[in-house]
Amino acid sequence: MPHIRVSDVWLRIFSRQLGGPSGPLGALVARMLNKRNAALITAAVETLDLSGSEKVADIGFGGGFGLQLLLDATNDDGRVHGVEPSAAMLTRAGKTWRSDVAAGHLELHRATMDSLPFADGALDGWISLNTVYFIDDPTVGFSELKRVLAPTGRGVIGIADPDWMARQPFTKHGFTLRPVAEVLAALEAAGLTTQHHILDHREPPCHLLAVTP
Repeated sequence: MPHIRVSDVWLRIFSRQLGGPSGPLGALVARMLNKRNAALITAAVETLDLSGSEKVADIGFGGGFGLQLLLDATNDDGRVHGVEPSAAMLTRAGKTWRSDVAAGHLELHRATMDSLPFADGALDGWISLNTVYFIDDPTVGFSELKRVLAPTGRGVIGIADPDWMARQPFTKHGFTLRPVAEVLAALEAAGLTTQHHILDHREPPCHLLAVTP
């Protein structure tokens, strides 16, 4: 029987939590994700350039920092949707933003990128950050992202630099790392036009891919 190091076990657990936080450890991971990704999430929401009345979504919202920024950026005429496959993160978000859910300003959905709970063209904007590592076929997921985006809408995909990610031990478990060129090609294949921005003033460097139909 092969020897399994304790460090390998913890790396697998940590990697699994990053893909779908759950349980007591999930709450800690959610707070870590919010802190670690704050600059990337902020840049993504700013890239949407919202006026306030839009219908927008954070797809794969994890710890929920993006939900708060989208709520802050929309007014009573707007609506924010949170899409997340993790039941634990949905429960956490429902408690954190209970009043916004009750007021109809925020709607939460348990779903994945490849099967979004929206009608064609229903969203004026969306963000989806650090999610592409956990989807089997990005073209399928990106086609769904395009389907739900209004003709005049805008979306933002955010990914950490793949070379940096490849050097992190946790990405060996459950992560699919793709070169930026491959992600761009999948977006194009899905019918999306992309503007590529690099955030290299932070660690790790990140890529913001702003897309339009």
